[in-house]
Amino acid sequence: MGVVEDTEPPLKRAKRLVDEPNGFSGNSSVRPCSVNNSLGDLMARPLTSQGDDQTIGSKGVIKKSEFVRIITRALYSLGYDKTGAMLEEESGISLHNSIIKAFLQQVKDGKWDESVKTLHRIGLSDEKAVKSASFLLLEQKFLELLKFEKILDALGTLRNEMVPLRINTKRVHELASSLISPSSLISHTTSDPGKESVNSRSKILEELQNLLPASVIIPEKRLECLVENSLHIQRDSCVFHNTLDSDLSLYTDHQCGKHQIPSQTVQILASHTDEVWFLQFSHNGKYLASSSKDQTAIIWEINADGKISLKHTLVGHQKPVIAILWSPDDRQVLTCGAEEVIRRWDVDSGDCVQMYEKGGISPISCGWYPDGQGIIAGMTDRSICMWDLDGREIECWKGQRTQKVSDIAMTDDGKWLVSVCKDSVISLFDREATVERLIEEEDMITSFSLSNDNKYLLVNLLNQEIRLWNIEGDPKIVSRYKGHRRSRFIIRSCFGGYKQAFIASGSEDSQVYIWHRSTGKLIIELPGHAGAVNCVSWSPTNLHMLASASDDGTIRIWGLERINQQNQKKQVQGSSSNGVIHRCNGN
Repeated sequence: MGVVEDTEPPLKRAKRLVDEPNGFSGNSSVRPCSVNNSLGDLMARPLTSQGDDQTIGSKGVIKKSEFVRIITRALYSLGYDKTGAMLEEESGISLHNSIIKAFLQQVKDGKWDESVKTLHRIGLSDEKAVKSASFLLLEQKFLELLKFEKILDALGTLRNEMVPLRINTKRVHELASSLISPSSLISHTTSDPGKESVNSRSKILEELQNLLPASVIIPEKRLECLVENSLHIQRDSCVFHNTLDSDLSLYTDHQCGKHQIPSQTVQILASHTDEVWFLQFSHNGKYLASSSKDQTAIIWEINADGKISLKHTLVGHQKPVIAILWSPDDRQVLTCGAEEVIRRWDVDSGDCVQMYEKGGISPISCGWYPDGQGIIAGMTDRSICMWDLDGREIECWKGQRTQKVSDIAMTDDGKWLVSVCKDSVISLFDREATVERLIEEEDMITSFSLSNDNKYLLVNLLNQEIRLWNIEGDPKIVSRYKGHRRSRFIIRSCFGGYKQAFIASGSEDSQVYIWHRSTGKLIIELPGHAGAVNCVSWSPTNLHMLASASDDGTIRIWGLERINQQNQKKQVQGSSSNGVIHRCNGN
């Protein structure tokens, strides 16, 4: 790998993806509970029958009466009615007082006049909540009267009981209209009006839970909500969290270690014969694609056991291949030759099915339309061109660009076109409104990457800093990542891990760097390569698989530390792979 003066812009992956030197312009944290005070121990601790003001737990903040009532509510919700009743009796703590019990039973029985009277006996201080709950009860009374064709009674309820509440006027008008045409409001989903009424009353009880204070009617899934919130707080405060939610347990406080981050080389792919510049996992996680200075691209297949084997070698470019990109359906890939042509390949057969070029100028970056029906490319004359799959040019424009478009992407909805328009400026072009927003950086931009949700942009800068931008609304910097080395070449980074909670990057010091996305903290450095690491890609379906491409001509696959060392040696893939070589004749 040749060395040039530091005054030159990043090499290769351009190789001249950027202009000549004269183109430069100037969590929340949670303190874990002790082992002796884990959730399981607290729930197993016997309850003594003392006053309602008694607290339990080591911190003295859990009121015993609330705790017991929530457990009782959970038992009833789970269908354990006998056990719930036994807990009420043994603890002496009722789920609801006599007035609330009477109120709920009246609602279940459809005794609407009595339920409204009882509602006022509960003694709620929030007049608005009382009115809203009364309206809900009277609305159900109105609908049931209408269902049984008691039109005059329904009219009386609307006029004499609901209107005086002076709320939800729009709904009152809708109900009044239904007196003229009842079928427009009432659905006849069952031939049994009684059964339908019972179902409606169950929904009324659910809505009352949202209207009335939780101290009056405990929400049905309150215990589940508390436990889920606890697990989510533990998960979100775990710096190394990289497991699925299904792996969380109630038995112990959750805390991942570094062992959940892919940090062990589990396989080395060595079929390229020169520097590997780019790589990317397919969206379905079944394949890995790589491109190289050796003028080839390779499609690798990931087997069920996680072992990777060579599927196709794509031959046809006359210059180094600077990028390879998966179509949205993973059935095709694009390869971009350095200032040469773009080629489209079929993944199953490995055949080249189309070339894209424009007379007198060449592409230096490319991408897909989100529907897979078109191609976009940044050209050497600083323009952006678009083609349909058959190679017909759709449009091509240059605008005010002063920089070759080293990276280009389109959001999944097809609305925003993201590209580098000046050495330190990224353009966010709204294709629908034909307006442009700009991200202005402090130094030269060398590459960028969009998050899966298209809300964030990861930007690599010449000054050895990676910045995370929120591009919803007015763009703003969210976080910064430092520590890796970049002085002469294009180094690419990526999102990855659980909910893309990590940022990974290559580096010129032959290492892979991984940061926590939210905090910006560098959490691990992965040595192993013998040359600059140019690009990294994190599997979108396997949280514990990361790939890195290097100037040493290899691709390293990183997994968890517990992988057996002896198996690793068996998994090393050399140039002796039996993959098929495919040549493109340009047809």
